[in-house]
Amino acid sequence: MSYTLIIIIATVAISMSGWNKPELQYKLMMNPFAVTRNGQFYRIITSGFVHANWMHLGFNMFTFFFFGQLIENLYAHLLGPSGGYYFLALYLLGIAISDIPSIVKYKDKPHYNSLGASGGVSAVVFSSILFLPTNPICLYGIICIPGFILGVMYLIYSFYEGKRMADNVNHHAHLVGAVFGLVFSIFIQPSVIFSFFDQVVNYSFF
Repeated sequence: MSYTLIIIIATVAISMSGWNKPELQYKLMMNPFAVTRNGQFYRIITSGFVHANWMHLGFNMFTFFFFGQLIENLYAHLLGPSGGYYFLALYLLGIAISDIPSIVKYKDKPHYNSLGASGGVSAVVFSSILFLPTNPICLYGIICIPGFILGVMYLIYSFYEGKRMADNVNHHAHLVGAVFGLVFSIFIQPSVIFSFFDQVVNYSFF
């Protein structure tokens, strides 16, 4: 069984357990006050395994299923047997590092909480964009846009919405996770930068 499927099964199981036991969900979600004041650093990872509802869970895991399988196989091809461990590091560190802005900003606010795997999922998606920038990404299965174009649009949108703070979505986590996915990919395969620009420059819309 792939690491992608193991993560999905674990995330679904833990998220459902959290819905049935709110006290469990609270113990696992990101609470910057509890992390900094009480030393509950485990929340940095466990917050990525709990979700608010089926829609939140479904969107994250549906996206992760397709991009996760792709990147897991790509890493195995590039790095051999150790590729799976790098894939796990990409996902789990994506979750952890994407929480940093919230920890810094809300460390003195005990009632602030956040949850979800969006940071890790964003890291995986943007790793795929860097390696395969011209592959189309389809929105709602209808509108398909080359990854490098959609990636730029997503980064701009996340930055703008993060500053606007008009909803309950943690856009900063999405943004940080995406940037981490790019940096991590360059770390494991520096030549991907040249490959990325070569594919983009030679891409034809027609």
